[in-house]
Amino acid sequence: MNKTALAIVAVLAIAGGYALWTDGAGTGGAKTDGAGTGVTGHSMVPPDTSGIATGGALVDVVLPASLSAPARTGRQIFNLACASCHGTDAAGRNGKGPPLIHRIYEPGHHGDQAFMMAPRNGVRAHHWKFGNMPPIPGLSDGDLKQIARFVREVQAANGIN
Repeated sequence: MNKTALAIVAVLAIAGGYALWTDGAGTGGAKTDGAGTGVTGHSMVPPDTSGIATGGALVDVVLPASLSAPARTGRQIFNLACASCHGTDAAGRNGKGPPLIHRIYEPGHHGDQAFMMAPRNGVRAHHWKFGNMPPIPGLSDGDLKQIARFVREVQAANGIN
């Protein structure tokens, strides 16, 4: 096979893979999760928050009976560096930032690496209507790992695995 034919096959394979992944509609081929959260593939229909005061918590968060030592430290760092947008204990803040204790951030959809990259690079808004997340300076890799551990332990206490 010549180089032109190989290039055409490669382009078709990539286009075909993208079409399968997006189901032709950008949904990742996924359907709604059946739990009423509006999650579809890599996007979601944000919940109606009109009845929640600006800055109010978007979800009720149940803290586990105990947190590991890294998660306790992660909670302290989170509440200092992240809570102004994501709410105390990651419950979200209406009009400010989404809750991380939400199925859209479950480990199978947003891995721990997402919690490392988001503060480093910022995030383009794609699940919620709070605007883009700017980079957050001053957090070390260790800080971010402890924050991720905190979020995961609280997610697990709230049935998000």
